[in-house]
Amino acid sequence: MVPIVVLAAVTGLTRLIGWLAGPDWLDSWPHTTALGLAAMFALTAGAHFVQPKRGELIAMVPPAFPNAAAMVTLTGALEAAGALGLLIPPFPRVAAICLFLLLLIMFPANVRAAKEHIGVQTMPLALRSVVQVVFLGACAVVAVG
Repeated sequence: MVPIVVLAAVTGLTRLIGWLAGPDWLDSWPHTTALGLAAMFALTAGAHFVQPKRGELIAMVPPAFPNAAAMVTLTGALEAAGALGLLIPPFPRVAAICLFLLLLIMFPANVRAAKEHIGVQTMPLALRSVVQVVFLGACAVVAVG
């Protein structure tokens, strides 16, 4: 639940700052959403490298994938790279598209975790699915600009 709060808080706060006081760059939903996503993905990327979350994420990797620990490290690195890409012009659109695809690729692990009651258990699958759609929508806002 924390990632969606971070996304909403950073996006909303930076948008409000842009609306009230400038700079003009913050008076834009795509730009402020990129900042919110960057904060969110920096947070979630960190979980891939520290216990106990790392162990929970490893448990969520479907058995069809070899070397679950390496997969968690890779996805954490990709999330961190995506977060950085969202902040560096001219990369936000490409980063948002890549993160959109990464979210789609990783979602089966969330489904497995919810169904088998393993790994990170922060919310039921139906709510997790809604949150996933919000994350995908935020990536789309940045990607479309």
